[in-house]
Amino acid sequence: MKKNIILSTFLLLIISVSVASEYRLGRDYGSLSRPLPVKEDGVVDVVEVFWYGCGHCFNLAPITAKWAKQQDASVNYQKMPVTWGPVHQLHAKLFYTIEALGIGDTAHSAVFTAMHKEGNFLGSEGAILEFLEKLGTDKSETIKYMNSFSVRQKVKRAIELSKQFKVTATPMIFVDGQYRIEAKGGHSKMLKVVDHVIELQKPVS
Repeated sequence: MKKNIILSTFLLLIISVSVASEYRLGRDYGSLSRPLPVKEDGVVDVVEVFWYGCGHCFNLAPITAKWAKQQDASVNYQKMPVTWGPVHQLHAKLFYTIEALGIGDTAHSAVFTAMHKEGNFLGSEGAILEFLEKLGTDKSETIKYMNSFSVRQKVKRAIELSKQFKVTATPMIFVDGQYRIEAKGGHSKMLKVVDHVIELQKPVS
């Protein structure tokens, strides 16, 4: 009986070590050289850096949308557009304009569809205005938001964070401004690693 208890304890220990070491810092995810301060509010911030023109981001979008809906109040998930060059910054402005207009539920997926299935790259403000007008937005209202101080500041902040995070590819997911998860081994593994790091960042109860 005593041998069985010892054996069971040993097996549980092996399983626990195996689970704990399943994803490792430096192998499955990285740390940032200039991390953001962690907010002491008990909420883990998760930021997905993406680009509308990225095929991997297009495929990941419905998966992260489903994943985000499964999270509770202890996880704050946001998307942040990449801002490498002029076209990326234009699409970042598009992203934040869509958010300001309050049509994100339908418009974000419509942008992905336009780019990846309809060949409409939305490479100018004129093309963006025409596209959003077809989605039912008022052109003058859209122009107002596109040129607003709020949208400009959000694009500026995205530029600053992209540099601080050293974003070299999309998609990338950052947890609490401390850790970076890249799309290695498929989208499913990527989100499993994210779940693992989130658990590490949650305060001990």
